[in-house]
Order: sequence, then C-alpha cells, then structure tokens
Amino acid sequence: MKISDIAKNAKTIGISGHIRPDGDCIGSCMGMALYLKKAVPGARVDVFLEDIPDEFKFIKDVDLVNNSYETDVDSYDLFLVIDCGKERTGKAESICDKAKMVVNIDHHISNVGTGDENYIVPDASSASELVYDVIDKNLMDTDIAQALYTGIICDTGVFKYSNTAPKTMRIAAELITYGFDFGQLIDSVFYEKTYVQNQILGRALLESILLMDGKCIVSAISKQTMDFYAAKSSDLDGIVSQLMLTKGVSCAIFMYEIEPMKYKVSLRSDGTVNVAKVAEIFGGGGHARAAGLSINGTSHDVVNSLTLYIEQYMNGEKNK
Repeated sequence: MKISDIAKNAKTIGISGHIRPDGDCIGSCMGMALYLKKAVPGARVDVFLEDIPDEFKFIKDVDLVNNSYETDVDSYDLFLVIDCGKERTGKAESICDKAKMVVNIDHHISNVGTGDENYIVPDASSASELVYDVIDKNLMDTDIAQALYTGIICDTGVFKYSNTAPKTMRIAAELITYGFDFGQLIDSVFYEKTYVQNQILGRALLESILLMDGKCIVSAISKQTMDFYAAKSSDLDGIVSQLMLTKGVSCAIFMYEIEPMKYKVSLRSDGTVNVAKVAEIFGGGGHARAAGLSINGTSHDVVNSLTLYIEQYMNGEKNK
C-alpha cells in the first residue's frame, strides 16, 4: 500500500486513532498528517484525537489536533483510522462513517480491518512502523521522523519488548539520521515524571499484591485516590510496565477506576499468558504480551474475573 496513490486526488483528509491516545497512536497519526500535508499539497488534513498528554506536545502540529470533534466538512474524501479499528475512535467514528473512503492501518491482532482498504500487520512493532511502510521516503523530514520514532519507542518499550524485530531497528536507525535529539526524546517520554506521577506510582507499587505463587501482580487505583492526587489517566502511564519488572512475575494487572464501579485495565505478560485473548473475553484487545480492556464491578470482582482465565494459562490449560 502507498498512501500517496490513494490520497492523491483527495481535497479533504481526516485522521483519527483510538480513545485515550498513547505514544504510538499520537506518533503514527501525526506522522501521517505531516506527511500528507507534503504529499498532497493543498489538501485539508484534520486530525481528530482526545487530549494529548503533555509529554507528547513537542511533536510538530500537535497543537492543531481537533479534540472537539467538530468539523464543517460534511464528508471527507479520505479518512484514515490508525492504530485501531474505527469502533475505538470514539466521537470520530461518526465522522469516519460519512467519509467517501476509509483506510485502516493497524498492528493489533484483534482488528480484522474496518476500512475500504486495510493494512493490518499484527507482527509489526507499532502503527508508526506501518505508517513508515506506506509513505514515500523521499518526503521524509525531521518532524515526520521524530513523530514516527516516538511511536515506535513507545510501543516497543524503547526496543525492549518482544515485538521489536530487526526491521524495527533498521527503521529506527534510518529515522534518527534526520537529526533530532533521540536521547532527550526518550528521557522526556519515558523517564521524566512529574511529582504527581511519582506519587501515584508509589501508591500503586505499595498497594500491589502478588497472586498465583508470586507469578501474577495486581494493583488498583480508585477514583478517590485519583481525585486526592488530582491525577489524570495519563499520569498512570508506565505503571503496569513497572509492575512487570517485579522478579518472578509473569503477568501484571493494573487497573484504575474511571467512574464508580468501572475500571480501565492494562495487562502485561512475559509470554506465559496471552493477555490479548484474556482481554478479548471482556471486549478488549491488544497483543499477546500487552492488552487492555474496560470492565464493570468492584476491584475484587475485576481481579477474580481476570485471574480465572489468567490462571488457566499459567497452568497450561489454554493454548497460547
């Protein structure tokens, strides 16, 4: 697939990713937007995403993202759904449904493709890697490269996760030739934390529990705790990955209350548990080693429901 061939006659182009956008969603959507502004001169390119976390506001034109989802375009000539299926784009789904043509680019195995044209590659490290695949490299510049590199490092854990392939490293090596400060980028996205983020991380670690003979770690943050620290959902990024660093742990569950009796859950695994399959049971999705879902109930209900299936993987009762 070459996006320039599909978009060449488009006068209006819309782009969206999933709700609660993470680094790969933001990097891939913005990388594509920056590219299309060069590849299709004169076309109107609008990006629809929810609020962008502060650590990603260095990406060029991220301040132009439409988070009100209000537009005067009745029907976009082309609409790109990136890093998810259209059903996870929130308020952008209705805009997408009116588009003359929809292209879906994603790397989640749970996505069967929701566009007129689909580029779904579950083995890819990230949606940003797939955007790199479909753009003309002669139009690459520092801003596009920086956006795509951001997405790749976020979904590979700075090249630590098992989804990092030789191709991923070759792409990253090419991107850093464009001269941005990739060391500072990694620090600001991954390691620098606000005081509130450190406080909430501390609470999550202190109140975590081990289950299944220490092979599963669980932590939950209530809405009351979130309100006490005046924490946003973006302040919780990275907690589940930190939990996974606990020695002897094969699976981590981190959840936070988004409204009374409703939790957003992040799952991580070392490969022992296919957490994508567990998430799918509850209407979520993701990858074998990293997945997410939303679920109703008390924190105890959520843990009991999830660990029922996780334990089956731990005991070898399910195929991976």
